[in-house]
Amino acid sequence: MKTKIKIFAILITILGSFNAIAQSEIEEEIKTLSTLKWQWMADKDIDNLEKLFHEKSKFVHMSGSWKKERELEIIKTGSIWYKNAEVHDVAVETFGDDTAVLWNRITLTAHVRGNDVENEFTVTEFYKMEGEDWKLLDLTFSSVRDTHKIEH
Repeated sequence: MKTKIKIFAILITILGSFNAIAQSEIEEEIKTLSTLKWQWMADKDIDNLEKLFHEKSKFVHMSGSWKKERELEIIKTGSIWYKNAEVHDVAVETFGDDTAVLWNRITLTAHVRGNDVENEFTVTEFYKMEGEDWKLLDLTFSSVRDTHKIEH
């Protein structure tokens, strides 16, 4: 009986290790995808953003909230040009193998209404795996002080 318990404990430990590795891989994949998203926004790369944004995605900004179509229009026309997102900190939490939340603390340099502006934000991004691809469900900008910390 003790041998069976030891074998069971070893199996549970091994399975837990595999799960931790899988979660870590998802976290790294989400971090990379978020970094790409910031670059695509700076480059006004509508094609890649269109693929990334879920059909029902929402975007919450300082001046309002809107859906995918409006966000893509804003980026394409340059009414908000996300020139540079300097990322200071990133945290990711996974929920199973198909849902992830990422928090960035950034300094965003953007061109808005004819002026370059710089703001500190914590940006919350929700991702959901659909088929073989991660889709961005929500992107929310929260204005914060430059001393703001993300709890890991």
